[in-house]
Amino acid sequence: MNQRSAVREPHRSPKAQRRGAARLAAVQALYQIELTGASPDRVLREFVAHRIGGQTRIGAEEAASDEAAADEAIGETDSELFAAIVRGASERRAELDEMVGSSLAEGWSLDRMDRVLRALLRAGAFELCARPETPARVAIAEYIGVANAFYEGREPGFVNGVLDRLARVLRPEEMAGAGPLDQPPKSN
Repeated sequence: MNQRSAVREPHRSPKAQRRGAARLAAVQALYQIELTGASPDRVLREFVAHRIGGQTRIGAEEAASDEAAADEAIGETDSELFAAIVRGASERRAELDEMVGSSLAEGWSLDRMDRVLRALLRAGAFELCARPETPARVAIAEYIGVANAFYEGREPGFVNGVLDRLARVLRPEEMAGAGPLDQPPKSN
């Protein structure tokens, strides 16, 4: 599954698709920040200039002829959500890493994971701790979807387990009585 098809789901409302694209872009931006050491603002500017809404910026004909550019373009996103996740997760990285680390099974650490998985868990943890307007189960389901855009193996289940455990600590009232995340709720 490529990353563009992961956010274009016809059964989701346009608003939900833009929010899903924002989460996918935020994970990519957080990965880039960790990999390059660039500032969040620099990476945000680059994404807005070159990746977000890429087809409208480079034209449909060019995008169709340049498959690499088309795969890099993310499409229409909720730019406020995108920026909030990137800035918030970057500013609170140490706190988020501690939260995620405490939700890992014994013997696991963030250092043991690849950068994409770390970025994904940081973004999900940020939404769970700093964006109460997004229901916890929606956030978990959304990041499972993002994980499916990057991985075909066990990682989406791993993301589910870690974020579910974290949500039960951060939002106990909301998660009271919640069983395992069998069916994703309607996306936010």
